[in-house]
Amino acid sequence: MNILTPVVHRDTLFTSTYGGKTIAFKVAQAEGGFTVTRSWTHKAQGYLSTPVVIGGVAYHHLSQRVMAIEVETGRERWTSDQSFGKYWSLIAQGDRILALDQRGVLYLLRANPEKCELLDQRTLAEGETWAHLAVAGDQVFVRGLNSLAAYSWRPLRELVPASIPQSQAAASGALSDSR
Repeated sequence: MNILTPVVHRDTLFTSTYGGKTIAFKVAQAEGGFTVTRSWTHKAQGYLSTPVVIGGVAYHHLSQRVMAIEVETGRERWTSDQSFGKYWSLIAQGDRILALDQRGVLYLLRANPEKCELLDQRTLAEGETWAHLAVAGDQVFVRGLNSLAAYSWRPLRELVPASIPQSQAAASGALSDSR
C-alpha cells in the first residue's frame, strides 16, 4: 500500500510503502514523454506519514521511528532511538519541523542531517488526531476526533517578552494557542 503522498526533490520522486520499503525514482523527460527508473531502495517502511524535504534530506516517520534520508542517494543519515507511534503528520518552516502523532502529541524538531534533534513536545488534543496538520500563513490547525484548534507558528522572538534574553529562549520557533 502506498498511503503517503510522494515527494519530489529535483528529478527524484521519494515514496514509501506500508509493508514494503522506501523507494526513490529518477524522472527524466525523453522523446516527448517521461522515463522513470528506480534509483535506490531502503528497507524502512512508511505508513501514512508524508515526509518533508529540507536541504535535500527527507525527514520521515518510517517503521515508527524518525529518519533522515538523503533523497538523491538513499543514504540513511540517522534513525531515532525513540519510537514515536504509528503516524506523524509533518510540516516544515525553515529548519523547524512540526510533527503531530495520532495521540495528539505535537513535536518540534530541528532539521539536522547529523542527528535527531527533538526540541519540544506537547499534547494538543484529547483523543486521536489522524488528520494532517493544516497551515495557512502563520496559523497551524489541529483537528482531533472531536475538536479543532488553531495555533500561531511564528519566530520565538515575537513571543518572548523583552525582559527575557533571547539566549535563554529555546529554538527560534514556537506555538502559541489562539483558541
